[in-house]
Amino acid sequence: MYRNHADVALGNIVGSNIYNILGILGVTGIITPIEVPGEIAGIDVWVMLGVTALLIVQLRSGWRLSRIEGAVLLALYCGYTAILALR
Repeated sequence: MYRNHADVALGNIVGSNIYNILGILGVTGIITPIEVPGEIAGIDVWVMLGVTALLIVQLRSGWRLSRIEGAVLLALYCGYTAILALR
């Protein structure tokens, strides 16, 4: 039932992120101004862009994300979360 529907799952993830960023954040910004700390512009944006580029490179290999590639992304996420917690 769930096999061969990876494109639907990826579309749901990307669509959800776009909606959350543009829709929810936009409405919140209309209601009250949101102050963005300088750390986000200096570090977090570059981490996000780097991981996005890594994901695109991984997906271009047959448009499949293997378990090893998924484990790499999970390890990067855990490491980044740990760095944020230690700050």
